[in-house]
Amino acid sequence: MTRTPAQARSEGRSEGRAQARAAYDAYLAECPARHLLDRIGDKWVSLIINALADGPQRYSDLSRRIVSVSQKMLTQSLRNLERDGLVTRTVTPSVPVRVDYALTPLGESLVPVMRAIKAWAEQHMDEVLAARSAHDDG
Repeated sequence: MTRTPAQARSEGRSEGRAQARAAYDAYLAECPARHLLDRIGDKWVSLIINALADGPQRYSDLSRRIVSVSQKMLTQSLRNLERDGLVTRTVTPSVPVRVDYALTPLGESLVPVMRAIKAWAEQHMDEVLAARSAHDDG
């Protein structure tokens, strides 16, 4: 079978993507996917993603909505999410300066998962508390 140069390039790209997917095994210590799982498994990140699912928000709005997050942790989490391509940061020159955070399309693709985890935690908290109590008393 004769292939055109375009077909050969396309097949090469497909093979490269398949190899890259196979190389991401989160069970391996140095796998980038494991580091990403660490990031999105963070409690502040989960809450930030859920909060931004409602639309762009200012830093102060996020800080008020996510009760008990320190300024340091909120700033660090937002910077990490921006670095990972999940959040955008938009600065509007004004007095005072306005900074808005929003989910990127990649970040939006994470929303259903994060919402499901948050809902599961809220729905099953009584059962978890009962299990903890039984375990601690046992």
